[in-house]
This record gives sequence, C-alpha cells and structure tokens, in this order.
Amino acid sequence: MRRVTHIIFKADQDQSVVKGTVTLNFEDRFRRRIRLHDDAGEAFLLDLSHATRFEDGDDLALSDGGVLKVVAAQEDVLDVTGKDNQHTARLAWHIGNRHTPIEVLKSGELRIQYDHVLLHMLEGLGATTQRASAPFVPESGAYDNTAQGASHDHAHG
Repeated sequence: MRRVTHIIFKADQDQSVVKGTVTLNFEDRFRRRIRLHDDAGEAFLLDLSHATRFEDGDDLALSDGGVLKVVAAQEDVLDVTGKDNQHTARLAWHIGNRHTPIEVLKSGELRIQYDHVLLHMLEGLGATTQRASAPFVPESGAYDNTAQGASHDHAHG
C-alpha cells in the first residue's frame, strides 16, 4: 500500500510529480495515522510522526515518490454576518466561547460548520446567517506554530 510520511506545505512546494488528488473535509485534514483513499479510489496510509493539520493545496508526499495534492471538500457550513464590525466581533466571541472552529472570510464574514443549535443562538444574537456548501478552512489557533510555518516535518535548504 502507498504510504504518506510527511506533508509539503504550500509555501515549501517544489515541482514534485503530482500522482493524484485527495479530497478531504476539515476533520480529515488534521490526522496522524489513517487509511484513506485518493480521488481515483486508490488506498494509501497516512503515517505521520505526529498529528498534523494540512490544507487545500498542500501536498502529501508519497514514500515511493510523487505527491497527492490535497483538495478541501465542500462541507455543510454556515456563513455568519454581523450588523457591523463590533457586532461581528461579538458573534465571533460567542462562537469561540463554545470552542467551535471558525473561519474568517476575506469579506469579514464568519464561517462555521453547520450546527442547528449554533444557528439558533446566532440568529438570537441578531446575526444574518446563510447555509452553504463550501470548503471549510478555520483559523488554526494562536498556539499552532504550523500556521506560521514554524513546525514542519522536513528541513529547509
């Protein structure tokens, strides 16, 4: 079986031979060891030294050469808009207070995985919400060094 032993993050990519793609939801993009299938249906073992978060566009390096390109899957999400910046910040605080992963979109809107309980809470707080199907790429957190490129599974030359 093919094996993946390290991640090549977007910022560090070279011209490795892409041998396929693998479409994964948010939860499956933070793993250490699991049997997965690429988009062509071929199995591979993700076998990392520690749990690592990887994102859309990162490469999974195959032990026999080449890479699988990661594609973020379409997921059931909820886009959240506040009345103004202060209201949006307040909504983000309430979401974070429930330890819910959150994505801040370029537009300033917030995105979470769809949850009917959070939907009702947010609407009760005056938010405008829109259920959608879209990739979900939440903030990695203040203490996750991989978000700043500080903790990779490979050396820099």
